[in-house]
Amino acid sequence: MECASLQWEQAPAGWDWLAQDADGQWYWYGVEPSPGIGGGVWRAPSRLQKLASPGSANPAWIQALYQRPALPLPTCDSEATCRST
Repeated sequence: MECASLQWEQAPAGWDWLAQDADGQWYWYGVEPSPGIGGGVWRAPSRLQKLASPGSANPAWIQALYQRPALPLPTCDSEATCRST
């Protein structure tokens, strides 16, 4: 998983969710998204999701859902391994 260089200040006002799909794309969400039926993606009404940043494929995408401010964004250690803090 590639580290996201995203900050909550970049999210649209009132959008409190960030998630990464299996293909690596990060999206901001205005409502809590749910896993897509076919897997690999998070779903929410299209007007309440917005591309936040590209990224690398993430097979652990189901664990890449973050809420503001309850969970911080992923950070990188010296080996560029992302983790939640």
